[in-house]
Amino acid sequence: MKHKIVDEAERLFWKYGVKSVTLDDISRRLGISKKTLYQHFSDKEDLVYQVVVNHFNAKKENVNCHKIDAHNAVDAMLMLSVMVRKYADSNNPNLLFDIERHYPKAWEEYRKYKEEFVFASIIENLEWGIRDGLYRDDINVEVLARLRLESMHLAMDEAVFPHDRFGLTDIQIELLHHFLRGMLTEKGFTIYNQFNHEL
Repeated sequence: MKHKIVDEAERLFWKYGVKSVTLDDISRRLGISKKTLYQHFSDKEDLVYQVVVNHFNAKKENVNCHKIDAHNAVDAMLMLSVMVRKYADSNNPNLLFDIERHYPKAWEEYRKYKEEFVFASIIENLEWGIRDGLYRDDINVEVLARLRLESMHLAMDEAVFPHDRFGLTDIQIELLHHFLRGMLTEKGFTIYNQFNHEL
């Protein structure tokens, strides 16, 4: 039952945002009493924390699977654009900002995921691309990894990209391609163009 509650809460949180979804909403949606819900979670903060841990563990697994399937660094980077197309529009960009403001324990999990796993994955990709001659060897790997990391978060900021004017998928794809094209060698561009032609 705990796993079922976490899955349903995640669906609701990502669709509507954390703040607007209550424990009553979740228990009604699952057809269970709040008493049953409280047998598994001490309060909403505990549930939000479990949802965040579950969500980012699944994302880690997904990213690692894509790394295994990728033939090279450009391929791996562009596979992320396919993931973004698949999932971004089903997510509510307000969710992370709700968590940042109201759920510090869950926010710390997101921060660790971003700073440790995502940052390390970007560094790994950039170094792989340089070794294979697909990315320019004069790039500052740490600076560009930070740039990519922060641009992913920036895309969800409504103050910068108002949701009524910009789709989250479009922003993320645009930023990813802009980032990638600035690093590519001629050899890298060949792979980049071939991948885009096949989409």
